[in-house]
Amino acid sequence: QERMPQTPLFAAMFDSSNYNRNLYQSKEDNCGGLYYHDNNLLSGSLEALIQHLVPNVDYYPDRTYIFTFLLSSRLFMHPYELMAKVCHLCIEQQRLTEPGLDKNWNQKIAPKILQLLTEWTETFPYDFRDERMMRNLKELAQRIASGDEMYRKNVQQLLQNLIRKLATVSQYEEVLAKIDATSTDRLTILKTKPQSIQRDIITVCNDPYTLAQQLTQIELERLSYIGPEEFVQAFVQKDPLDNDKSCYGDQKKTRNLEAYVEWFNRLSYLVATEICMPVKKKHRARVIEYFIDVARECFNIGNFNSLMAIISGMNMSPVSRLKKTWTKVKTAKFDILEHQMDPSSNFYNYRTALRGAAQRSLTAHSNREKIVIPFFSLLIKDIYFLNEGCANRLPNGHVNFEKFWELAKQVSEFMTWKQVECPFERDRKILQYLLTVPVFSDDALYLASYESESPENHVEKDRWKMLR
Repeated sequence: QERMPQTPLFAAMFDSSNYNRNLYQSKEDNCGGLYYHDNNLLSGSLEALIQHLVPNVDYYPDRTYIFTFLLSSRLFMHPYELMAKVCHLCIEQQRLTEPGLDKNWNQKIAPKILQLLTEWTETFPYDFRDERMMRNLKELAQRIASGDEMYRKNVQQLLQNLIRKLATVSQYEEVLAKIDATSTDRLTILKTKPQSIQRDIITVCNDPYTLAQQLTQIELERLSYIGPEEFVQAFVQKDPLDNDKSCYGDQKKTRNLEAYVEWFNRLSYLVATEICMPVKKKHRARVIEYFIDVARECFNIGNFNSLMAIISGMNMSPVSRLKKTWTKVKTAKFDILEHQMDPSSNFYNYRTALRGAAQRSLTAHSNREKIVIPFFSLLIKDIYFLNEGCANRLPNGHVNFEKFWELAKQVSEFMTWKQVECPFERDRKILQYLLTVPVFSDDALYLASYESESPENHVEKDRWKMLR
């Protein structure tokens, strides 16, 4: 019996030379509402694209097509609506099979449909947090399982894996909520400049190398929970052909993307808090140098997100105004890092470094060399501009599939990076500190900063008076 292609790693799906767009098994050019050029699918009506997703006796859709269509279709319809259509088409096929050939249908088609469902549940598990999706999935799975003992096992396996994934993300959300609660509780104690409750980062972890590794732990864990569809859902607007109901408004099933952006902001404020807290100038300078070393280590690891958060914490004005403190700092290393992360020419230097890390990751022998943690807000911005820059539909009402190849290519690269296992040992004490220690608000940062080095001009003096 014919085996379906097993889901390979994402890197293999989108080969580096260009997108693996050749839909080899495709029907001939421009047929049935699909428009091809040079064997590349460029556009099609939504109906034809849905048809193209559903396998039949002698056709299974290309892997990249499945990922791209499942990713982008949510700009036009709810996943549960797509699921319902897929189920309907599969059942239609079964119904149209001549009586007595039912067995034949099961042998030829069932494994293909099962494979399609496997790819969907493995790559977009959060779609199935919707009861309607789950109902349809179970119904279709039931149909497949009823035909053959072997498929029953596979169907059970598929459902078990999915339920396990959904349980894991629920646990993760509970942990995040707990962490938020802990740091909020402590923040109330931290409204003024605290000497009493606060340890500092250097007493918790005096080795910058170790801290960079623990930051990488947090980054990789939080990355791993972000579903590819969260990038698309971040900017879903109304589909013009869909009289005024917004496509996603009520459908947000996850907040992993937002939680990750919040972590970046927390890390920036943590850095600024640690620098502004010490009373002695010498101590503040030491903290700055410590963070410069941590940032440099993050760069070496390929953890660009923590690196950028640390730099942005050091560039906050309550920190950058501490002129006397900065004179005590050897800043040559910091200048190099700032140069790497310089935003000019659309972050040219950073993008070059990221490409280097991505290349290294492709040929890596160890997980340590595989790590690529992109500067996340820039990645979101790139995807946002790609989305804004091209229409979802062509003037003839066709779906602009060329745009979605590009979108899928960007997201799939991220999917490869988020699957890396963290090679460093976890240190609970350090992780606990990084995630829950209270950090200053903007006002508290300015207050601490003015108390360390007094205000220099009228604006600062007025602000200090007001804060006190």
